[in-house]
Amino acid sequence: MIKKLGAELFGTFWLVFGGCGSAVLAAAFPDLGIGFAGVALAFGLTVLTMAYAVGGISGGHFNPAVSLGLAVAGKFKWSEFAPYVIAQCAGALLAGGVLFLIATGKAGFVAGGFASNGFGDHSPGGYSMVACAVAEIVLTALFLIVILGATSKRVPAGFAPIAIGLCLALIHLVSIPVTNTSVNPARSLGVAVFAEPWALQQLWFFWAMPLVGAAIGGLIYRFLFEDKDA
Repeated sequence: MIKKLGAELFGTFWLVFGGCGSAVLAAAFPDLGIGFAGVALAFGLTVLTMAYAVGGISGGHFNPAVSLGLAVAGKFKWSEFAPYVIAQCAGALLAGGVLFLIATGKAGFVAGGFASNGFGDHSPGGYSMVACAVAEIVLTALFLIVILGATSKRVPAGFAPIAIGLCLALIHLVSIPVTNTSVNPARSLGVAVFAEPWALQQLWFFWAMPLVGAAIGGLIYRFLFEDKDA
């Protein structure tokens, strides 16, 4: 169990540091032209690389919503849910802290939103709370369905991280303008504590919506798509 939790901490650290870091640090150099596509690719690559690196130890969740969805689908022990979430949050907070330490090393740095998620006035595109809720719930549910399908015994072994990484990149391409893309409560927590006060005030939303979406995705897969004989 210690190895599993260590893998989850390390994997979540890399996801937040690599994904959010691409937004926070590259934003200081707009001429680089990183843009939404670059940030989306960064998040996809973090999941892909860590799934191969340590996914065989812990299952490669790196996300409380993924842990919940897998538990709802009957693919993960409920007794391990809380320890996984604690490890994931610890990794995310550690990544946020290291990223903040690096970012503040540049003269004139202002944290601002610090790659945090937001709705309403703090949505990158000014989307309403309802629109943001729909985006987070639907995209997290679909993410869980992809994860469960890609890791099924019906598909060739070894390719799941590629499908999951590409799915996460696509999710970011769709929803960065809406919420700055959470679908991961730990990712939201890891940077919100270092951002302006509004980020923590809206953090509850980016725990509730992804968890709801994950539970829905787990239920959909369990009762509609799962092959009981597989």
